[in-house]
Amino acid sequence: MLEAGKTNLRRVTYLVLDEADRMLDMGFEPQIRKIIGQIRPDRQTCMWSATWPKEVRQLASDFLNDFIQVNIGSMELSANHRITQIVEVVSDFEKRDKMIKHLEKIMDDGKNKCIIFTATKRVADDITRFLRQDGWPALSIHGDKQQNERDWVLQEFKNGKSPIMVATDVASRGIGMITT
Repeated sequence: MLEAGKTNLRRVTYLVLDEADRMLDMGFEPQIRKIIGQIRPDRQTCMWSATWPKEVRQLASDFLNDFIQVNIGSMELSANHRITQIVEVVSDFEKRDKMIKHLEKIMDDGKNKCIIFTATKRVADDITRFLRQDGWPALSIHGDKQQNERDWVLQEFKNGKSPIMVATDVASRGIGMITT
């Protein structure tokens, strides 16, 4: 639309960049810069990001004047050393069998909890359905769920009633408040 001259962004007075870190991760920096370059310079810009890597900081310094930065939590976040993270590259054909083998090992003592991350809401629901049909106590959490249902799933996971939670990677950004 921009290249074809079908739209004029000079009248835009408010610009919101939500999930700025994700947009940069997906390679949209040239498009972001092109869009911002066509918007009037006296605009108000809001930039939201779950993380604050140097690429996001650079974008902010390039396009925000006298900006205010609000941090929630510590800027020195690190992974919990008590959590075991397993990443294994397998073919689509092998995924379910590998997942079940990992779950059998992880959930063996009955005290552990497991979060399975997926890229889409549909896959989160599909995996949850598959696990529940196989007898595993799993629940899913993602943006299509109502807030009260997401709260309930988090509570069930937290108290161990459903020790397996399947979440989209986007939902994962909002579950950092889980404490056990």
